[in-house]
Amino acid sequence: MEEKLALRIQLFRETGQVRAEVADFVEDELRGLDSAGLHVSEETAGMLTSHLMMALNRLMNGETLDDPAAGEHMAAELADRPDAVQLARQIAARAEHDLGTAALPASETAYLAMHLAVLTARNPAAAVRGSVPDPASAEQNGGRP
Repeated sequence: MEEKLALRIQLFRETGQVRAEVADFVEDELRGLDSAGLHVSEETAGMLTSHLMMALNRLMNGETLDDPAAGEHMAAELADRPDAVQLARQIAARAEHDLGTAALPASETAYLAMHLAVLTARNPAAAVRGSVPDPASAEQNGGRP
């Protein structure tokens, strides 16, 4: 992982802004995106990283995240980006399973999809086939998706 992005995660962890398990989960997800061919760096994924860590931390703390009006607006924006929506749903499902959280609300999944749409747009040569490998299965395959 790029040094600046790793530093961002480290700062969130060390300052107690997010739980260690949230930071670990996000690191694993970023590695999965990277192994899927997306260039994950501070520039391409910094905002995605911060947003996902804070959203998951709030969810684990039982805070409300739903913003139906924003979710509806973003759904329209994402209509031509089903790849980003699918990636967001996969990450949300893994978070629910791995962290034991409630499901991410549709509006939060849409925010995540918007960040992923930006990431994939910055990586036009990446062969993203609509899915990101589960980081655990990628590790079992020697880091390959």
